[in-house]
Amino acid sequence: MKLVLCLFVCFWGNFEWIFVDSEDTPTFGSKNIPRLLTKDVISGGFDYPVHQNHTILFYHEESGDMYVGGTDFVLKLDLDGYQATKEFHLEATRDEQCQEDLCHYVITVIERIEDILFVCGTNGHSPHCWKLSPSPRILEHNDGTGISPFMHTQNSLSLRVEGDLYAAAPLDADGSALQFRRKAGNRANVWMYDSWVSEPTFVSASWVKQKDDPDDEKIYVFFREKNSDHNPEADPWISRVARVCKIDEGGSKRFFQNTWTSFLKARLVCGFPEESLYFNRLQDVYVQHSEDWRDTRIYALFTSSWNATALCIYSIKTIEDIFNNSTFKGYDKATPQPRPGTCVKNSRSLPLATVNVVRDHPEMSDWVHSIHSKTPFYVSNNNYTKILVDRVQAVDQNVYNILLLATDSGKIHKILEAGSEPFIISETHIPSQSTIQSMKLDSKKKKLVVSFAEKISVVDLQSCQEYNKSCADCILARDPYCSWTASGCAPTVPEGIQNILDGQTRVCPTTVSDHTQVNRSRRDAAPPVNADLLTLPAVPMGVPFYLSCPIDSYHAVYTWEHRDQSSPCLQMHTNCLFLIPSVTPESYGSYQCVSKERDYVSVVKRYHLMQQINHPTRTDRGKASAVAAEVVCVVLGLSFALLIAR
Repeated sequence: MKLVLCLFVCFWGNFEWIFVDSEDTPTFGSKNIPRLLTKDVISGGFDYPVHQNHTILFYHEESGDMYVGGTDFVLKLDLDGYQATKEFHLEATRDEQCQEDLCHYVITVIERIEDILFVCGTNGHSPHCWKLSPSPRILEHNDGTGISPFMHTQNSLSLRVEGDLYAAAPLDADGSALQFRRKAGNRANVWMYDSWVSEPTFVSASWVKQKDDPDDEKIYVFFREKNSDHNPEADPWISRVARVCKIDEGGSKRFFQNTWTSFLKARLVCGFPEESLYFNRLQDVYVQHSEDWRDTRIYALFTSSWNATALCIYSIKTIEDIFNNSTFKGYDKATPQPRPGTCVKNSRSLPLATVNVVRDHPEMSDWVHSIHSKTPFYVSNNNYTKILVDRVQAVDQNVYNILLLATDSGKIHKILEAGSEPFIISETHIPSQSTIQSMKLDSKKKKLVVSFAEKISVVDLQSCQEYNKSCADCILARDPYCSWTASGCAPTVPEGIQNILDGQTRVCPTTVSDHTQVNRSRRDAAPPVNADLLTLPAVPMGVPFYLSCPIDSYHAVYTWEHRDQSSPCLQMHTNCLFLIPSVTPESYGSYQCVSKERDYVSVVKRYHLMQQINHPTRTDRGKASAVAAEVVCVVLGLSFALLIAR
């Protein structure tokens, strides 16, 4: 049940209801929430002149060039100056069937082949592709059916492999006849057999290089399809990984000509097998390539029927083991040789028995489990829609993976993968009027480019100033992009101070000239008292009162200490409170708001509450009444929220 807190807050005579969504209120000390919440933290970007219904981003790793494709245009982006340095204008070819409001060239494919940009789009329901020269000049164009969809809302994907283009896009205007093909390039056009997939939604495709054996290289395709199990309890979708050989030229002229002879598919499993609880709807995939192709990893986002998201990580070696050793589902005869799915230099000469198994039984009996086979790496109630992964070298010379997950509400979560559990470093909120359409990473510049309908936003992943309060704050963040230096928390340098593995602050200097200080003794020892002491106006007995303490980290646990007693704080979104329903003689004295996180203990706020001895004036009574009303309203509101929760 989703809980909404209704706080009836009264400020100096003004009364209003405030609705606070409990999903946006983190719980202190939890590891499943971002440690730091930031808003409007972007390093740059620019607005589109006209809102875009669809945009795509393309990043060319070799050159570092970033392009964005929208309606009737392609822009080359300068991520340092936050501007477009080159612009291509494309106009749709109008015909009699093209209605005025649909006659636009919505870019759906951008690939780069040597110095040429290969761009495809809807072209007013008549897909076309263009080859663009480095100068904004069109060299040639041709039919784009099967490469670009007819409408930008239809499912599609593309992949360049050497000089060949692989794509999935509908062959018909209604979105049907959707399959994965090699559509253009030096090799023969090859496509899928009709019965291999059922109403697929293609998510991603990737080429995994094998330097030791290029002829054995495969193209991996990730998709979800309709479940053939029509049991009411079964999920309507099944997630898959499929593969084809790069050198596959199709079958002989008399059998399977221009059809994949190496196509195999297997089920991707993400969930809790012991409870038979699975996330079956694949949403996004990031393939992290490695020098040794066997170490290549697949990061996959899944959603479920109960509105939760899971992240599972797979090894390409595990996937290959399934394709090379599993039996074929529904096939109980001796496996023909060469084994179905094997890459051979001349696929047109494959025996009929081998090709028949691929045609009739392409699915593996065994399922592909994640590297954390018993559970997903990360499960969240956030609706994540996109994922990217960056490699970051830390001070200890180890390379750490940082997962960048985007939610449907425009938030970016930065998550450290170190060990078997995720560490959620921060949440960056990008203000926008729309959802995220596309997202690309420039790993060299450590910048994340996010495209919305109305703008492009650029997030600097090295925004270390967010942890600049102290050495401890910088270390506790466990952010490999940042380290503590003589000038504060800054982008990682060899002489910087970090502790990515466990975040313990013992690595900080023994003396820290900050407003807070690390407690390097036992965790239960008395915290340092470096926070400024705030003396409050005298308060009469019998009135309610409250104290407030700002939240620096949502991974910390906050308590209030008074007269050798410790009390948990009342959590709000950005502050924690200490409520005094009615001031008594025991209420006066010193209060400390203490934060504890790992081995770091600090006093965030210190107050001294004094008793009002003289008779209160009219002004004093008015202020006391206002404070009393405010406290009573907060208490009533929270009581009402607890009543709703029941």
